[in-house]
This record gives sequence, C-alpha cells and structure tokens, in this order.
Amino acid sequence: MGNLHEGHLSLIRKARALAGDDGLVLVTIFVNKIQFGPSEDFKKYPRTMKADLTQCRQLGVDIVFAPEDGAMYSDGHSTYVTEERLAKRMEGAARPTHFRGVTTVVAKLFNLTRPDIAVFGAKDWQQSAIISRMVDDLNFPVRIVIAPTVREADGLAMSSRNRYLKPAERAEATVLVECIRLAKRLVHEAKSPLSTTVLKRQLEKHVATRRLVRLDYIEFFDPKSLEPAKRIRRGTHMAVAVFFGNTRLIDNGRL
Repeated sequence: MGNLHEGHLSLIRKARALAGDDGLVLVTIFVNKIQFGPSEDFKKYPRTMKADLTQCRQLGVDIVFAPEDGAMYSDGHSTYVTEERLAKRMEGAARPTHFRGVTTVVAKLFNLTRPDIAVFGAKDWQQSAIISRMVDDLNFPVRIVIAPTVREADGLAMSSRNRYLKPAERAEATVLVECIRLAKRLVHEAKSPLSTTVLKRQLEKHVATRRLVRLDYIEFFDPKSLEPAKRIRRGTHMAVAVFFGNTRLIDNGRL
C-alpha cells in the first residue's frame, strides 16, 4: 500500500532475483479502502508516492502500477472475493471485513497485471496463506513466493504503522518479537509438547510487564492450514497482535 520501507524493498529485490535481468519487475501501489474497517486509519494511512517512485526507480523496477480509487472500484461495485476458512481467525476475527478486502483487491491486481510470480512478506503470515489458498482454489496462473520478515535492529518487524508510535511506545513495541523469542526458547527447552493454555499464560504475563501495550491476541497454529494447535511443538507457528493506543501492530514466527 505504499510508504515503502526496507521490508517492501526486500520484496522488490527478491522479485528481481526471481525475474532475472531480462524479466520485468512490477510493483503495485494502492491504498485499498475496502480492507480498512470503519474506525481504522484509511484516511491517515501514510501516502508517500513521490518517495516510493524514487525508491522503485533506484531498484530498477520496470513498472509501477498505481491506480486511482475510481479505476479499481466503480460507484456500483458489488462483487467481492471471499476466502471462507483461513480468514475466520486471528486477523479475521479482529477485523471482520479485512480479508475480504485483501482477497478482492489482490484478485483484481492479478487480473490487471498478469504476473508469473507474486512476492509477499512473511510478516503478514495469515494474509500470505489466504492469498496462496485463493490462488490454488481459483486457479490463478501465478506462483506465490513468501519472503522473510525484515526487522529493525532491535527486532521490531518493519511496518508502515510503526511511524504512528510515540517514542515511549516505540521502546515497548519490541514486546512482540520478545514474545516470539520467549516462546521459541520455551519450546526448544521442553522435553515434550507444551500446553497451549500454559504457554499463552506465560506470554500474557510478559506482555503485562509493558505499561503502554494492550494485548489483542496470541495464537498458535499450523503454518499451512492455520488450524489452532492443541499442543505446541517445534514447527508450530505463532502470531501476536497488540495495541499502542489506536495503533495496532502484528508479528509472527515459526517456533
């Protein structure tokens, strides 16, 4: 959705590596209004098109496709793409209309640009899983590649919403990656699979040590099916979401 940071640029570099010197790399930039809830930050979401185009040019992007709202959604638009199973939990439960907006716009962008390969970031793990399912279920002729999450020096996953954080909030925002690292350590030290309830309680206590953070959810699940994990072992995936005021941040990792 623009406001490109190093996380986005890593996806562009991955696309270039996959396309080769003779292939075309295309970047879509579009702040997609239908994936925002009524009380979310659509109007204030950072729009930095001039800087984004400069960074794309510096990385040798061949095409930037940045349509206007009216070109993507006419006044009478009433058709949506909905994934019915993977989208129900975690982000889907917290933001009920979010993934319908994501799958609809990605389907439209795939139809408009016809890519052979599309690169998405692992930071939005559930989103990537849902897009992969949509591609399989609807027979889109595109290969989905998931690139690793890019982090700041202190471990915070890069996100356009990080700029909303006040200095004190930014200092506490590392609680996301701390939870993932703590869970990973406990799983690796355990001699048998861990109880989901017990591990979640330990992580909730860690989050509670931060004064400014409000926990939204901590979930453990299978990385492909997104089915909840009854017991947690190596290979289980974890996702966490928190609020700092009205700013919501997410992160995830394989344990």
